[in-house]
Amino acid sequence: MELEQFQSIRVATVDLNGQLRGKRLPASYASKLPKGQVRMPLSIMNVDIWGNDIEDSKLVFETGDADGILLPTNRGPVPMPWLNNHSALVPMSMHVEDGTPFFGDPREALNIVLSRFAKKGWHVLASTEMEFTLVDDRNSKLRPPINPRSNRRIFASDVLSLDELDAFDAFFSDLHRGAEAMNIPIQTMTSECGLGQFEVTLSHQGAMRAADDATLFKILARGIARKHSMAATFMAKPYQEDAGNGMHLHFSVVDENGTNIFDNGGSEGTEFLQQALAGCITAMRASTLIFAPHGPSYNRFEHGSHAPTNVCWGYENRTAALRVPGGLPSARRIEHRTAGGDINPYLMLAAVLGAAIEGIEVGLKPVPPITGSAYDQDLPQLMTDWVSAIDLIESDVFVARCLPKGLIQNFVMTKRQEIRFLANISEPDQWKTYLERV
Repeated sequence: MELEQFQSIRVATVDLNGQLRGKRLPASYASKLPKGQVRMPLSIMNVDIWGNDIEDSKLVFETGDADGILLPTNRGPVPMPWLNNHSALVPMSMHVEDGTPFFGDPREALNIVLSRFAKKGWHVLASTEMEFTLVDDRNSKLRPPINPRSNRRIFASDVLSLDELDAFDAFFSDLHRGAEAMNIPIQTMTSECGLGQFEVTLSHQGAMRAADDATLFKILARGIARKHSMAATFMAKPYQEDAGNGMHLHFSVVDENGTNIFDNGGSEGTEFLQQALAGCITAMRASTLIFAPHGPSYNRFEHGSHAPTNVCWGYENRTAALRVPGGLPSARRIEHRTAGGDINPYLMLAAVLGAAIEGIEVGLKPVPPITGSAYDQDLPQLMTDWVSAIDLIESDVFVARCLPKGLIQNFVMTKRQEIRFLANISEPDQWKTYLERV
């Protein structure tokens, strides 16, 4: 894609909350991007959800708030079909002065994890299933959107309804066209069990590309919804009494010959599969903050809901946090089901895949798989509140082997500041902070 054809371009990196931070530039600046001529403070990578600097940040006091260098990733550029003007987005990654990738860049955290697989001659394939909710946010309280066909407000859920999808056909047609222009591979789109809730499944591909596309899809969906006089939100729990939004991650690992290392020809999978499961189980509780990164995220964790709260795994069991789906042995994979829709895809994939490769390298063995409903069994639980989740990830030794120590410290500082600031916002108004930021 020739950037000179656009009226303007955006360059942006993704901070710890998954938000784009960058600059608008004239298209004529395109030739300078690979030369490292776009700079931003390193501290921009861990501002809080409102964009505030982190108080007492080591990045400020130890480096003098030094600039970092932005360099294009291999994902862009992509058009921005939600804008009226002909514009393109160039995804960037953050580097320090000598060209080394910055440890606080969540995309780099995933890159570090994937390099551990690559050293073994392995390649991670991944896909995401993301739920989002269309809402009317024109008043002080969120409401379901107006059905464009009947011109009446949605009043009931309609799981797997084609009628509900067709009622919003103009929106979904624009969404598909936008995804095609951005080369985001949508596989399916379905109506889910919440009010105005839908799910998109993206195709299996390389794990870094999967994280890139999950991030870009969230931006696209929010932008296209605004063109149709709605808001699209990936908040974990838009309505207290309704279904929450999740993001499921499916992943498998192939060797240099393209053979799935989880496939042993049977339903149980290989020892590598068992070890990867064990790693994910070991890290899961301490990784809760990554799967539920915001205060309101914890409203989604309810007993008996579609959001797993138990640390366990099982074969073809959707009540388990980790599910090994059935089907052809050659497609044997792990489905990680705990994360909310409000996560940072790079951090989520880095945490899960980091735990999996750690489990393989250490040779961990998993607890036995569960049968029956996980909600009826006495099992370890995910963290149930924001403060405890922050404290646990800060001190956990296993997660520290999966993610850069400095990134964990920055993330913890960011979240502790958000706790203090969010306390000054009344609970009924907190959705205004998160609606389109997550």
